[in-house]
This record gives sequence, structure tokens and C-alpha cells, in this order.
Amino acid sequence: QVQLVESGGGLVQPGGSLRLSCAASGMVFSRYAMGWYRQAPGKQRELVAAIGSGGNTNYADSVTGRFTISRDNAKNTVFLQMNSLKPEDTAVYYCNAKSVFQGNYWGQGTQVTVSS
Repeated sequence: QVQLVESGGGLVQPGGSLRLSCAASGMVFSRYAMGWYRQAPGKQRELVAAIGSGGNTNYADSVTGRFTISRDNAKNTVFLQMNSLKPEDTAVYYCNAKSVFQGNYWGQGTQVTVSS
């Protein structure tokens, strides 16, 4: 079955950086669009960044210029490099895999806390 396992979350000071990873298994990774979503307490889950099977990317306005999504199809992994982190970036970050024909899958989430 499809599994998405996130890692790399943690506590970081404002202005710091983190790199999230999402390792996928049980799927033909290159056929999926991959995304990172986040959910802060009391808020709805929102798209942070996405990368298509062809490598095209899109970002939420709030993270443009600070976050970079990338994928390594050989390692079945998608990354989210987060720089210049702000307290408002604090949330649980979820990995998502989406295919029109194969379905929609979520990881279990990883906590990112930005605080001094």
C-alpha cells in the first residue's frame, strides 16, 4: 500500500531554516504530483507548495521566496526547504501524493514550531 513518511520537523528560532523530507513507497512515485500542506491549531489545512510530475511548482503567497519544493524521483522523495522561518509558519506539515488515476494519499504529518 502507499506510504508517505515525513521527517525533518522540529523547533527552530525565527529566521532559521528546516528541510522536510517525505519518503514514498508502494507507488510509482514519478507519476504523482506531490505537495506539502500545513495545518495550524484552529485553522484549516492549506497548501504550502506543490510539484507536478513534470517538475512544475507552485507556492502559497505566504511562502514564496522563502520555501522551495523539490523532488528526487530516483529516491522516491519530495523535499521542502524552508528558510527565513516565521512564527506564523508553525504548524503540522503534511505530505500529499495525488494522481488523477491512482488516488490521493497523505502522510502522518510532522510538527514545525518556530519560536524564540
